[in-house]
Amino acid sequence: MNPSEVSRTALATALMRAVHSRADPAPFLDDHWGDRLIPDFVRAGFRQGALDQMAPDLRARAMAAPEALLDRVLRANAAYADVIVRARYTEDALRAAVEQGASQYVIVGAGFDSFACRGPEFASQLNIYEVDHPATQAFKRKRLSECGVAESGLLSFIAADLATEDLPTALARSSFDKARRTFFSWLGVTVYLTREANWATLRAIASCAPSGSELVFTYVDDAVFGADFAATASFRELRRSVASVKESFLSGFNPKTLAAELSDVGLQLLEDLDGNQMVARYDRAGANGLQSNEAAHIAHARIL
Repeated sequence: MNPSEVSRTALATALMRAVHSRADPAPFLDDHWGDRLIPDFVRAGFRQGALDQMAPDLRARAMAAPEALLDRVLRANAAYADVIVRARYTEDALRAAVEQGASQYVIVGAGFDSFACRGPEFASQLNIYEVDHPATQAFKRKRLSECGVAESGLLSFIAADLATEDLPTALARSSFDKARRTFFSWLGVTVYLTREANWATLRAIASCAPSGSELVFTYVDDAVFGADFAATASFRELRRSVASVKESFLSGFNPKTLAAELSDVGLQLLEDLDGNQMVARYDRAGANGLQSNEAAHIAHARIL
């Protein structure tokens, strides 16, 4: 398996969660697994990319403390706050769903999600299904093995390229039971897919679990694709950086019409928070200095 085929955003977001858990003043997420699972050569690559963008005098000083440099670069990323908050928001919603009877958790585009590794008590009997691109999933499983992490009997890995295979077909290759109430998460993915692919996945999710099942997903306001969108410098840099590794932003949703559009595919919108609202909920006092962008959204929906 070629590590260059692994999603760089999946690697970076795992490191962001670890930085928050380890270094932010008042962390509200306990996820150190990025520090353990992301190998040294990947971290070195991220550091070098940052150094290459620096003036010579700043580069010399930064090289004296390379780990501190990487932490600063990750915290300065325009997606940092959203990555942290969406993980906490999803776990809160999942916990509530389990209390209401959900017994399966499907992580679509799992990347280096560490929920199964952390195994909170409320999820001790939860069947977890990680669905992801074969290259990224193979690399993650390799790293889990190298770190001595045994795979749980409650965890199923489903390698699937959802650009060529639909979600119900992929799930059918596992022990997933479409008659059991299920919670789905789909984080940090929709912006990289076409509008058509996003709606196809939402229809698929609505079709493969019973009424009362739930979904949390992230998206960007489709206004960002308009010529008059006033993007911040950090957001412009984020778009440039992901495009440079062939993970370009492709589409979003309109927050004003999302509820009606979700209803058309069998989903009831329960909550939709923009980035500023997300940060206000979890870092109200500003202790962690999180800076979000209102174009980032997280949506919570229920299957009708």
